[in-house]
Amino acid sequence: MLIGASLAIGVLATMAQQAGPFAAELTPPAQRGHAIGTVMSGLVLGILLARTAAGLVAEYFGWRMVFAVSVVTMVALAVLIATRLPHSKPTSTLPYGKLLGSLWHLAVELRELREAALTGAALFAAFSVFWTVLSLLLAGAPFHLGPQVAGLFGVIGVTGALAAPWADKFADRRGPRSVISLSIGLIAMSFIVFGFSGASIAGLVIGVIMLDIGLQAAQVSNQSRIFALKPEARSRVNTVYMVCYFIGGAAGSAAGAGAWHAFGWTGACITGLLFSSLSGWSHARRRQYAEAVS
Repeated sequence: MLIGASLAIGVLATMAQQAGPFAAELTPPAQRGHAIGTVMSGLVLGILLARTAAGLVAEYFGWRMVFAVSVVTMVALAVLIATRLPHSKPTSTLPYGKLLGSLWHLAVELRELREAALTGAALFAAFSVFWTVLSLLLAGAPFHLGPQVAGLFGVIGVTGALAAPWADKFADRRGPRSVISLSIGLIAMSFIVFGFSGASIAGLVIGVIMLDIGLQAAQVSNQSRIFALKPEARSRVNTVYMVCYFIGGAAGSAAGAGAWHAFGWTGACITGLLFSSLSGWSHARRRQYAEAVS
């Protein structure tokens, strides 16, 4: 029953990822970065604060109450979507099967989409490395802290959502590539901070802030780029990107867990730094290609 319910959540929760293309469709090109930043702020806040809220509800009211609250929230959200959101017209008349088949063609056709997808996947992999092993680090010496404290790090991560206004304005003004370059550097630096903070809560807090700001800014800028590539196929372009993005997250979780068991906290930090380096290579490769073509 748990596996079936988890599968249903995984399939249906992808609805949240349609909010980005929807916002881009409703917004003029000059304000697209700001619109995407606002949507992604809400998404990141939900992801981070859900852990903290679920922990508090479960502690005082039991784990079943977490699911009861979720049901009420989803019903309220469904009513809100049906009554308040503006309508949009389909941009394609292709049947669903052919739409799915066109995803491969979009990935082959759009080189910048492939670069953005690899860059985003590598950054999300690095992000997942940290959050996968954080509870393991806090449970051992010298901290001896439970999973509730790891959940509270999600509150600290809310600062990443605060980076959206800066990221979207900078992307609209200077171009998203500059923001992505800065974000990659910030995420790489966060793992260097983590590497020296295996026994320091303060160091972990600083690293989390850097990591979440970097990922949020890169995600807003990456999506701002890809939505401009083929406006009539924004949802499908976003599908290609997000599939790669979450594959990267799963790979990062697996690699982080393996590095932790084999080499401890230092190994996990090196793994996160390697994923950051992969994103930097992917991002720089696109620039080298553009210079060669010009």
